[in-house]
Amino acid sequence: MEGKYVARGQFTGECIAVLTSGGDAQGMNAAVRAVVRMGIYCGCRVFFIREGYQGLVDGGNNIQEASWADVSGILQLGGTKIGSARCMDFRERCGRLKAAENLVKNQITNLVVIGGDGSLTGANLFRAEWSNLLEELVTLVKLVQKMPNNFIA
Repeated sequence: MEGKYVARGQFTGECIAVLTSGGDAQGMNAAVRAVVRMGIYCGCRVFFIREGYQGLVDGGNNIQEASWADVSGILQLGGTKIGSARCMDFRERCGRLKAAENLVKNQITNLVVIGGDGSLTGANLFRAEWSNLLEELVTLVKLVQKMPNNFIA
């Protein structure tokens, strides 16, 4: 889709979250800034997930709505503004189940993962299990039976 024009507000009502995972690397803050600003431009609500997959599993204050100003002046900073942590919990299905529950609780329908091979392997596993995780949450009565269609993979 290179070169495709995206209209301002084209995705109004969508919610996306961004997390950084694994070791810090150059350009992570630039990538976080790009996700936040493009998301806002497109009309999305954008959330930071602090401390990588660990923050996604733990939820609570680790998931915070981001604003345009939150990513001002971060391009020249090292590391990652939103933190990054290794997460043993996410390697287990019960950890990914908690992560899915936290996304749904915050009405987040899209997840952007910034990291290396291990981070993206985790994201791909999460994507592959998504429908089953939602079914399990409904079975455990942690989610209402009538979920918006945008949560269905």
